[in-house]
Amino acid sequence: MRINKSKVAIIGSGLVGSSTAFSLITQGVCDEVLMVDINAEKASGEVRDLRNSIRFLGRNVRVKAGTYADCGDADIVVITAGAPPKAGQTRLDTLDISAKIAKSIVQPVMQSGFDGIFVVVSNPVDMLAHLVYKLSGLPKNQVIGSGTSVDSARLQNFLADLVDVDPRSVYAYALGEHGDSLMVPWSTVTVAGKSFTDIIADNAELVGDVDLDEIVYKTTQEGWEIYNRKGTTYYGIASACVGIIKAVLYDENSIVPVSTLLEGEYNEVGIFAGVPAVLNRSGVFDILEIHMTAEEEAKFRHSATVIREYTEKIRKYEN
Repeated sequence: MRINKSKVAIIGSGLVGSSTAFSLITQGVCDEVLMVDINAEKASGEVRDLRNSIRFLGRNVRVKAGTYADCGDADIVVITAGAPPKAGQTRLDTLDISAKIAKSIVQPVMQSGFDGIFVVVSNPVDMLAHLVYKLSGLPKNQVIGSGTSVDSARLQNFLADLVDVDPRSVYAYALGEHGDSLMVPWSTVTVAGKSFTDIIADNAELVGDVDLDEIVYKTTQEGWEIYNRKGTTYYGIASACVGIIKAVLYDENSIVPVSTLLEGEYNEVGIFAGVPAVLNRSGVFDILEIHMTAEEEAKFRHSATVIREYTEKIRKYEN
């Protein structure tokens, strides 16, 4: 008899990687967490610190430091290593150096015999997820970018604050690029089944004048608002990443807005973009196509154009 154990490898022991590891072990999501970093001492230090929390948690998750060679039996490999933007830069400005880092990771991971699912968190995530897909040679369903998952959570928070409800009761997606060109299909946004536009109309005294474009802008800028105050973001994206991991490991069939390869969906082909996807043990099991208005479709096409333009810039790293 063989008892299968779940293993998640995290490449990158910075704040996002270590926060992801901490969230995994506090929730008891998997049996083993492997930390890998080019700075082996940093990974070792994080592991030592994380192990000291196990006694006070719900289960004994094994936490280890290792190398790319140890990723062969992992169910999921999470890529958090990358080049953070400097002051005045956007995520897109880090594309070239982040592509080089991604290539240096994917090749040795695949040489280990890895045949699981990549979850790409490093920015710019849509382009890097596409690169990981090309370099790994894995089926498209086995490469998932964190995409607009955290953007959607930020959007839900803004809307929940506006109408004073639990953000988990708000159903709203940010789609397209995880970046400045993301869009929101407002025609599909609901709170407990009631359309958001109807809520605004029925509660004018409560919500006042609502500028939907301003909410979208705030959603795109929320990461920078955090960055300007504390230097980077990590709790939100780590939680989003663990949500993706749970959906996969637990075979949930959960719908999460992630970056996945479009092959005709939303009338786009050959790019990774943030769209609602059904996640289960196979990775991206299916893509949910939301019916949008003509104006919303145009905004999605614009975001897809930005993604395609920058994806072309790193084609040179695919070989």
